[in-house]
This record gives sequence, C-alpha cells and structure tokens, in this order.
Amino acid sequence: MTVTQLIDLPAIAIVLGGTIAATVLRCGWRDMRDMLRSLAQLPARPFNAASVKAELAGQVRAIQEDGLLRAELRGSGDDEFDGLSGTLIGRRSVQALYDEHERYRQKRLALAETGAGVLAAAAELAPVLGLAGTLISLGSLSSDVAEGGNYAAAIGMAITTTLYGLVIANFLFSPLAAAVKRRSSVEECARKELLDWLAQAVKDASGPRALREEVRKRAAPDGRRRNAA
Repeated sequence: MTVTQLIDLPAIAIVLGGTIAATVLRCGWRDMRDMLRSLAQLPARPFNAASVKAELAGQVRAIQEDGLLRAELRGSGDDEFDGLSGTLIGRRSVQALYDEHERYRQKRLALAETGAGVLAAAAELAPVLGLAGTLISLGSLSSDVAEGGNYAAAIGMAITTTLYGLVIANFLFSPLAAAVKRRSSVEECARKELLDWLAQAVKDASGPRALREEVRKRAAPDGRRRNAA
C-alpha cells in the first residue's frame, strides 16, 4: 500500500467532521469557544517574565522613593501585573496583591482546563468515529464488491477510516491538549515567581519608610510628655 492509497479525503472529512460534531454535542458551544481561545494562544508569544520584571523594577523604585501612598502607577507591558500594581498602590497591601493575582489565575486556569478538556474529549471520540466509519464501509462491502469485484481494495478503504481515527486522536487532538496544559503550567509558574519577587521587593522598598514612621509615632507621646514636664 502506497502513501497515496492511504489518502482518502472523503474518509478524512467524515472522521474529522464527525469527531468535531460529536465533541460539540458532548461539550457545548461555550466550551468549544473557550477551546478555540486556548488554541489561539499557542502560537502567540509566551509570557516574558524577564521583560515584565525589568519594567516592574521601575515601579518598585518609585515605591521606595515616594512610598505606596504617593507612588505613581507605571505600566509593565502586561495587563495582569499592571492591574496588580494598581491594586497594590490603591490598597497598600501585599495580601491584596496575592488576592488579585488569584482572581486572574483562576480565570486563566479555567480557560486552559476547559480547552484541554474539550481537546481530550475529541481525542477520545476520534477513534470511535473511525471505527464507525469502518463499520459503515464494511456494511456496504457487498454492494461495492459486486460492482468492482476487488475485495482487497474494498476492505482496505474500510479499515482506513479506523486508521484516520487513531491518527487524528493521537497526532492532533491529544498533542494539542497537552500543549495547552504545558503552556498554562509554564506561564503560571513564571507568574508566581514574578509575583513573589514583586511582593518581597515591595516589602523591602517600603519597610524602612514604614519603620521610620512607626518609630516617629511611638516617640511622639514621649516627646510631648517631656515638653509638658
């Protein structure tokens, strides 16, 4: 059997189209839309933690110089960390920084998990549709042989649909599901490391100022008492 004999465009269309239709029925249009969004992110440039960190360093310097109360918001090139910086400056709380990050993280994870889940469902359904195509082809085998008289060709075409189902499942949908999960995992690790760095940098930058303010507040009553005496 040659490579050209393995290529049967109508059979590919039947298996692939049937798999997509069955996946839509199982998962629904909303999950299919999220899956397409997840796939659209794969060829995009991945999260560049080094570049965002370099921009955030300017924000940390501003906090160190002016304090959290007067520091101006500076863009980092990443929507999430811009939002986190705004939350940090507005609420002046490192815990609020982590709370806001968790909100972003849950949205990203939900999208990635839904996309990977839909692709995994498609990988599960593709061999089933391939087998269904084989059974349909075998069911019409008698009429095809009666017309052409070639048993080998008729059986070969019937089995090809099973092959298409296995190939589509293991070389298309399963790798795409793994790619979505892998990209999500790598990005979350990079964002968590950068968030921890930012939180520690903010603590270090605002610590001395906060310490001096606390010392001043504690010393004020003593000073007033000495003046009164």
